[in-house]
Amino acid sequence: MELDRQAWAELRAATPLSLTEAELEKLRGTADPTSLDEVRDIYLPLSRLLNLYVKATRQRHAAVRDFLGESDRPTPFVIGVAGSVAVGKSTTARLLRTLLSQWPDHPHVELVSTDNFLYPNAVLEERGIMNRKGFPESYDRRALLRFVSEMKAGADKMEIPVYSHLAYDILPGETQIVHRPDILIVEGINVLQPPPPGRLALADFFDFSLYVDARVEHIRSWYLNRFLELRRTAFEDPRSYFHAMATSASEEEAKEFAMHTWHTINEVNLVENIIPTRPRATLVLFKGEDHRVRRVRLRKT
Repeated sequence: MELDRQAWAELRAATPLSLTEAELEKLRGTADPTSLDEVRDIYLPLSRLLNLYVKATRQRHAAVRDFLGESDRPTPFVIGVAGSVAVGKSTTARLLRTLLSQWPDHPHVELVSTDNFLYPNAVLEERGIMNRKGFPESYDRRALLRFVSEMKAGADKMEIPVYSHLAYDILPGETQIVHRPDILIVEGINVLQPPPPGRLALADFFDFSLYVDARVEHIRSWYLNRFLELRRTAFEDPRSYFHAMATSASEEEAKEFAMHTWHTINEVNLVENIIPTRPRATLVLFKGEDHRVRRVRLRKT
């Protein structure tokens, strides 16, 4: 079922907008223009829909537990958020975490990025795939599957690695502790990847999945703008993996580096591995050139 922006916005019904501009500023990614109007028209209806999904799923799980004679131990409702680099999926995931935690029935919402399950740079270099960072083979798929499956099975808490975009690497000795949430959001470019033959896919553990979509040429432009903004901000930090882009490279050289990275890595990964997973999503948000969602496609079954 496909709805235009206006039809989708009307599904907000009476869902209140409690987010302030200051709070939204903290949730937006670098160079992401998401506005309060976008939150009202797109994300409030989505949070309302997800709240209905959570209630229905809990009722179904309770019926199965009652049938089996098991104790009442609710498991997290798991949401997957997929899409290209620079398309805005991280902002989407953070917005959903904030909005969903405001519903009274599920106040504890955890967000985990699949970047935390990238192999460390040393491993990627040893395997000769540093230039394929972000491709499916650059992730510790077993560890990621184990984490989501154990969370789904009702684990009280789990510790996972931490990835730093500043260091562009897994941080040795640092962990993110995830306590059993009401809702677990798993965000990353690879979350809807199909499994190898005879194996489980990460998406097999999702109760709902979302794909943030846009035309490739628009994402390319957003990627370049974000890279140049990071060059003026985060890359200035001496700890940044890309510090040289801010101190030694001219703006033209930085643009050439960003476009080479896009064309040889990110766009290849998008076309070969990410876009083919779009039909697996429960809901797709289609963005226009200005980053505003134009259409929403929902799978009703």
